[in-house]
Amino acid sequence: MPGTDDSTQNASDSLHDSAPELARSSPIPPGLLLVATPIGNLGDISARALQALRQSELILCEDTRTTARLLHHYGIAVPTSPLHDHNEDARIPGVLERLRAGARIAVVSDAGTPLVSDPGYRLVRAAAAENLPVSAIPGPNAAVLALTLSGLPPHPFLFLGFPPPKQGARQAGFAALRAIERAGLSATLIWHEAPHRLADTLADLASAFGDRPAAVARELTKRFEEIRRGPLADLAAHYAANAARGEITVVVGPAPAEAADAEGLDSQLTRALETHSVKDAAALVAAATGLPRRTVYARALELARV
Repeated sequence: MPGTDDSTQNASDSLHDSAPELARSSPIPPGLLLVATPIGNLGDISARALQALRQSELILCEDTRTTARLLHHYGIAVPTSPLHDHNEDARIPGVLERLRAGARIAVVSDAGTPLVSDPGYRLVRAAAAENLPVSAIPGPNAAVLALTLSGLPPHPFLFLGFPPPKQGARQAGFAALRAIERAGLSATLIWHEAPHRLADTLADLASAFGDRPAAVARELTKRFEEIRRGPLADLAAHYAANAARGEITVVVGPAPAEAADAEGLDSQLTRALETHSVKDAAALVAAATGLPRRTVYARALELARV
């Protein structure tokens, strides 16, 4: 270019190289394609995601009925086949064979980004082990969206999927996580949860983590979207009285820096004893604090007699 020295040209080239690439209509390359789909509003799918779905030879779906609604809405006529937790291992050899032959196969979940609390991880691992091409079309993710709407610190964060459905395992998991916090973890915590377990899970969170700030994000991007923020105990009480519906994400703020010193053994045991037996309360608090169970149990017996 006349009048442009080498340094200016190099800077221009560098800016060009780092700028977002404009959308193109060139074919999506062959291989395994992880395609993010809307979490509620069908308008949230990207142009590249639609292109990838249209150009695929097969779409592997968590539930073919759910994906059929999306494909019908956008007039996409590509064969679909189920890929879920119960059949993923059996499907892998056949999918790999087609990928070796140069096929273009898309993987979608019912909503959001594939593999995040959804099937597909084992297939991706198997494809990568054979150096078969794996690429992704990014898009919606309920956990990240809930985090940004929660009003809680956005980073670092820890996404933990779904809590255990049974209360005993759930409480033990929360107690173990609380113990990790006492060892130094400080992160905003994120879970998905089923609506019929929400109130119980919030109560268990309040018991394990105290009255920490939290948020419940429900039906994100849909007509009845709701973001409710407040202390865990308040949220537990609200959803105990008002049954939740729809897709739900729970976000809990990080442990305050002074938590390890401010939370005494007696206060934790007193809270635990409100809803648990002496033995169970002692076990939960011992796991959360790292103190010897015998010591905690002896103190729990004393408090229970008061």
